[in-house]
Amino acid sequence: MGTSSSLFLDPCVQRIQQWNSCFYKHGEKIQLRPQVNVSAYIHFMLNFRNQMEQQPNTYHDFAEFSRKGSEIWRSISKYEKAKCEVLSKLDKDRYKDEMGNYTGKRRKRRRRDANTPQKPPSYFLLFSLDNFAHLKEQNPNWTVVEVAKVARKMWSISANVDKIPYEQKAVLMRAKYLEEQDAYYQCQGRKRNFLG
Repeated sequence: MGTSSSLFLDPCVQRIQQWNSCFYKHGEKIQLRPQVNVSAYIHFMLNFRNQMEQQPNTYHDFAEFSRKGSEIWRSISKYEKAKCEVLSKLDKDRYKDEMGNYTGKRRKRRRRDANTPQKPPSYFLLFSLDNFAHLKEQNPNWTVVEVAKVARKMWSISANVDKIPYEQKAVLMRAKYLEEQDAYYQCQGRKRNFLG
């Protein structure tokens, strides 16, 4: 049991040692951005990969490796999963600590302009919105996913004649969206993306 736990922790210790390394460029120390923390499943798969690599004369392609790993993950005990979850939590704490000490460049999330025109819904979405209230009224305990599945079935069995009003409405909304988008980009002084 001691060897399996040491095998389990060794890859994680190696990764942490790699994360703490720095590079030197022109004599200046450059701090690397900390590696993002990973989930319990990823910790399990890293350990599983190391175990597979230790077996001699075996080769597994990625699909087979992923399938085997996910099957084993589903079948292992809660105790084994808890080990991976503890490693994941430690990894998350490590990442938070390292980001607290990190002085390099940080990624900036691009802010979306609130005045940007919203993309119009598809004709299927317009159909779903029209029928959502009726379906939810008939089946109040259904989730949104269940209502969406029924709406998809209704859409697929409905005749083309019934779909025409939604298609026309979607085309009008799309044309209005393109006009608003052109006006918005002219005010911004930029060209619109050719994909629309």
